[in-house]
Amino acid sequence: MTLDVVFLPRFAVPGELAGKAVGVFDVLRATTTMAIALERGAGEIRIFDDLDSARAAAREEGGGLLVGETQAIRPADFDLGNSPVEMAEAESVEGRTLFMSTTNGTRAIVAAHDAALVVPAALVNAAAAAGVLAGSGLDVTLVCAGTNGAVALEDLVGAGAVLDEMLPLRDGWRLTDSATVALRLFESVRHDLRATLADSQGGRNVIAAGLEPDIDFAARLNVCDAVGRVEKSPLRVVRVL
Repeated sequence: MTLDVVFLPRFAVPGELAGKAVGVFDVLRATTTMAIALERGAGEIRIFDDLDSARAAAREEGGGLLVGETQAIRPADFDLGNSPVEMAEAESVEGRTLFMSTTNGTRAIVAAHDAALVVPAALVNAAAAAGVLAGSGLDVTLVCAGTNGAVALEDLVGAGAVLDEMLPLRDGWRLTDSATVALRLFESVRHDLRATLADSQGGRNVIAAGLEPDIDFAARLNVCDAVGRVEKSPLRVVRVL
């Protein structure tokens, strides 16, 4: 079976993800925030590619929490930002529906939703996500969300971390060159993940927004066992592990 990495959602050929298991990475910060939300007991995370669609769905259904950001900043009318630290400290997540829209991460999930299995993944739950992806028995493609249309270092590192966890789980994996790049990148920085994330463009954006603790949080490897999968109609993430 094949392990592949796509550096940006737009690099995926139309139809290429059909029949595959896909991991989606927005390490700073959406997929990290999703993992923590599921660990905190969120009922489901509804996924939107723009803020207004999230607002409209939240108004229509009621009782949920608006979660997200635009260019790292939480909109004034949203309940929570796209922040794993804020999500970890929130008082009212358990059992709630989250309506989430972010600049990069939720859009990457929308782009990948036609795959047979879509799993949001991050450094914090790399081992758990690897287990779900490897257990699917399908070819696996890891899709990096990127930052404002550019390749994101932290997402490649996250993909490499999941690859590192997947390789011992099953014999006979065939890595594409892009997967090998991600794996070797992770191996080269695994002992200094925090500095690596902080030095990325995404990390600099987070620091400029005054949210540096999110980098410390997102750089922790395998501290969360929660994993979600994407379901359709409506597009949402529910916990599977």
